[in-house]
Amino acid sequence: MGAQRLRNMFSQLEGRRAALIAYATGYYPDRKTSERIVTTMLESGADAIEIGIPFTDPVMDGPVIQETSRLGLRAGATPAGILEMVESLRRVTDRPVLAMTYYNIVLRYGPESFARDAASAGLDGLVVPDLPAEEMGELKAACDAEGIATVAFCSQTTSPEKMALASTMTTGFLYCISLLGTTGGRDSLDPGLPGFMERVRANATVPLAVGLGISTPEQCAEASQASDGVIVGSSLMRAVATGHEDLSGLSSLVSAMTAALRDSGNGGGK
Repeated sequence: MGAQRLRNMFSQLEGRRAALIAYATGYYPDRKTSERIVTTMLESGADAIEIGIPFTDPVMDGPVIQETSRLGLRAGATPAGILEMVESLRRVTDRPVLAMTYYNIVLRYGPESFARDAASAGLDGLVVPDLPAEEMGELKAACDAEGIATVAFCSQTTSPEKMALASTMTTGFLYCISLLGTTGGRDSLDPGLPGFMERVRANATVPLAVGLGISTPEQCAEASQASDGVIVGSSLMRAVATGHEDLSGLSSLVSAMTAALRDSGNGGGK
């Protein structure tokens, strides 16, 4: 299925509400609990999952994700181990599962080999935040050959020309960075977000998902008015950190975010 699962998800939700894409760091705090975290997110209403492959230099990530990555590495996370985890999860869900990683990991693995093994494991999409759209050609070709969706990025400083280029490099969704800075919760969304999303919408032909700095159900609802998807990570990992054995706090937060998206509808979707 691969990229088709993502297309189906956005198609089924179009005109109803934005998708909730929930992030979880792989192997945090350990392999077994990490899988429980993902399944809890899915059972609580997440439409898709983005699993982070821990990396030693996560330049896009704020302190919460950095710490979970450190602990994931200490627990033994490897790219191959994360793909094994994806394969295990694929047996219990048909919702989209993506991996987020930095390009050094993919390059060392080999783009074609990574795409082939990822497809075999049942991965649907690949998110690589430190790979600019103008340098995505090799990875996109490898992913296209295996039916895996690619995800390009744009921010409030991206030119219209580069937004259009990023759209052509995307077969999943365009990841729209809601603020200038690293991942992590904020007290409020950037007031420039609606205008930014209007500019992206005018230059892109693919679904748009907003990420970074979104941490509450209310912020999810606000961000959804200009997007087809909302990506949440740090606040979910923070909820996990309060109790690895009892994931009720995580479940309640994901459920509340899903409800907020459902109640708000989707004012900005395609």
